Amino acid sequence: MSYLASERCRLYYEDTAESDPSKLAYPAVIFVNGWAISSRYWKPLVEQLSPHYRCITYDQSGTGKTVIKGYQPTFTIEGFTDEAAGLIEHLGLDKSRNLHIVGHSMGGMVATELCIRFRNALLSATIIACGIFEETAFTSLGLFFLGGLIDFSMNFRNIFLVDPLRSLFIKRAATKAISEEYQNIIIEDFTQSDKEATNAVGKFSIDPEALRAYTRHVLEISSPVLCCVGMADHTIPPEGTLTLYEKRKVESAAPTRLSKFSDLGHLLMLEETAEFATELKKHFEFAEQFYKKRPQEMVD
Repeated sequence: MSYLASERCRLYYEDTAESDPSKLAYPAVIFVNGWAISSRYWKPLVEQLSPHYRCITYDQSGTGKTVIKGYQPTFTIEGFTDEAAGLIEHLGLDKSRNLHIVGHSMGGMVATELCIRFRNALLSATIIACGIFEETAFTSLGLFFLGGLIDFSMNFRNIFLVDPLRSLFIKRAATKAISEEYQNIIIEDFTQSDKEATNAVGKFSIDPEALRAYTRHVLEISSPVLCCVGMADHTIPPEGTLTLYEKRKVESAAPTRLSKFSDLGHLLMLEETAEFATELKKHFEFAEQFYKKRPQEMVD
């Protein structure tokens, strides 16, 4: 448990190599959080992966234990990417091809930018529940209403502290039951996150220009990509992730793989931790073999 000071914030992060220095020799995995949530929700997954990987989690500006008071962080995709990039460089994860990047929901947009920025260090990318949609009048209308829902949620978010709205909030995020501990974490993080940061993140996640840039950039990732989706996701329609997978399969020369979970929702890492961890390990191992089998000059 450490802090990294920058112009943006005092960034709170956890690195499994701190308690076990032998992990410095392992492939590293950095997890990029979704909207309005701290890094605590990765803990069960980290416990599954840590025997084989060096795992790094962190609280983005506006969430968890990261300190933004007295700083002036920009709440944009570029700003959050700069924040995570500073941590990657601080930990020396940019020095060799030994890095897996995992992004969930909005974090998939930040993770994609990190993949482009650190392409020579990247082993693989995993994008969870962060898809793309064809631009139509219907999707534009949907994004408009989603923007209104974000405004409402932020202005009246304390209503989600009590039932029945508390239970409805959890059921929208997780189709399959999750523990009381993590239900409390999700509600606590959402209601206590910095309002300005949370509102900005919600808005740029549905901004048409940001979504177009995300689509372009995710196709440019030159390392293996795993698209993960819960087909019972009530937060972000799963069809977007399927579209992302199909588009990359057609337009990218790099391997693209898909993991579908028929009965899971938006929080795969909490709803079925062991099964999800198994899928991640398969992807990581595939990516590591991908690079071992190819001369470096062919994949840089």
